[in-house]
Amino acid sequence: MFKSEINYKLVSRVIGNLLLVESAVLFFVLFITLIYGEKDGWYFVGTSLFALLAGLLMIAFGKNAPERIGKREGSMIVTFTWIIFSLVGALPFWLSNSIPSFTDAFFETISGFTTTGASILNNIEELSHGMLFWRSLTHWVGGLGIIVISLALLPVFGVSGTQLFAAETTGPTKDKIHPKLNETAKRLFLIYLILTAAETILLLFGRMNLFDAVCHSFSTIATGGFSTKQASIAYYNSPYIEYVITIFMILSGVNFGNYYLAYQRKFDKIKENEELRFYLILLFVFTVIVALSLIDFSEVVTGSSVEKAWREAFFTVSSLMTTTGMVTADYMFWKPLTWIILITVMMTGASAGSTSGGIKMIRVVISAKACYYEFKRLIHPTAVIPVRYNKHVVREDTLTRVIAFTLLYIVFALFGILVLAISGMGFLESIGGMVTCLGGVGPGLGLVGPTGNFAQIPEFSKWFLDLVMLTGRLELYTVLMLFTPAFWRK
Repeated sequence: MFKSEINYKLVSRVIGNLLLVESAVLFFVLFITLIYGEKDGWYFVGTSLFALLAGLLMIAFGKNAPERIGKREGSMIVTFTWIIFSLVGALPFWLSNSIPSFTDAFFETISGFTTTGASILNNIEELSHGMLFWRSLTHWVGGLGIIVISLALLPVFGVSGTQLFAAETTGPTKDKIHPKLNETAKRLFLIYLILTAAETILLLFGRMNLFDAVCHSFSTIATGGFSTKQASIAYYNSPYIEYVITIFMILSGVNFGNYYLAYQRKFDKIKENEELRFYLILLFVFTVIVALSLIDFSEVVTGSSVEKAWREAFFTVSSLMTTTGMVTADYMFWKPLTWIILITVMMTGASAGSTSGGIKMIRVVISAKACYYEFKRLIHPTAVIPVRYNKHVVREDTLTRVIAFTLLYIVFALFGILVLAISGMGFLESIGGMVTCLGGVGPGLGLVGPTGNFAQIPEFSKWFLDLVMLTGRLELYTVLMLFTPAFWRK
């Protein structure tokens, strides 16, 4: 007989405190509805009060909990916080009948909090300003990570955030900008805020109204992808807006630690960062390949046609590589070669320590180096050829974890494609849907591509993809280990 020693009371107390944060955020949306004279603000008030009551009850249950938090508690807090936040966050959509089906409302909300951006909406412009703002705000809150943002508040809760940070960020490196974890969260949040404000101001210069500028900045900096328009960024038909959003998507795909290094004027460390270098090089190379495939060389090639091809390729590759998922063109009409490239960048993602999803560039670089050096060892069996990253030797245990994660990611993706195909989705939709939801991208292939959505897929597929979005956002292990018997044993 197995007995669990998981500190359930502490788990309850921390999640309860985080629910108070969601309650405050929900209540804030009321002011948006009042500004625009809309009547659905009460749905946010009601949901806010529900979250407040639920949070207080969970805090009461966790009263006098032992101040002990380990990996299991960290994993439970992170996973169940995302689920509970999404369940509560779906209520305004559902209660207001903006999204009549709770399955769809939950799909839209967890897609927001996980910054996936996959949508079931066919009538985005018909939603109220309050609902649109809440939809984009779920991205912004989820982008840096519910847990990472709350690390600044955890000392108030009387809990150490170390295990939560470890559960939320499971990459091979965890760049602590400041020795104290809550100070790290504050600095990350400040960088996040500055980027959001800067993009909002620049979008205003492009004659985008303030509401749309704020909502699109929330989505871009979080690498989420929700837009206030059904046609996404294509609606504006503005090269200026497209370039501004492209630049900020790329900036959001950079490890946020690099911005702090820039603030400290440690430019040498930034220059030596291999992940950043490969991220920018691959993005540029893939953009050039896609742009060349879009130019029709059988006709007269003009400067405007080259610029348009470059802009569409630059925006699309940046959007999918950073797992933002905004669109300006329907890439399903492009050559199949580009689909392979786009699926590849969806899976690789951008940098660790950013708001993007996917495998992450650091793992791709280390895995590629491990394969390359393995060939060299076969040619020179007696040579000692260690794998180096940023001029440092990668430890064997780190190398094993990186390769194991990459393999697990690919296997899980293949398993998911099979499940979706069995559930009734088409071949292209199964591949695109699984890759895009696991990587937190948004648009996939076929009917779930850039001009489609997930409204018509089977209900089972929606719930399965909810799990996939959560698993991908928390980088597999945090969620998957909850399904192992060993996790619950003494």
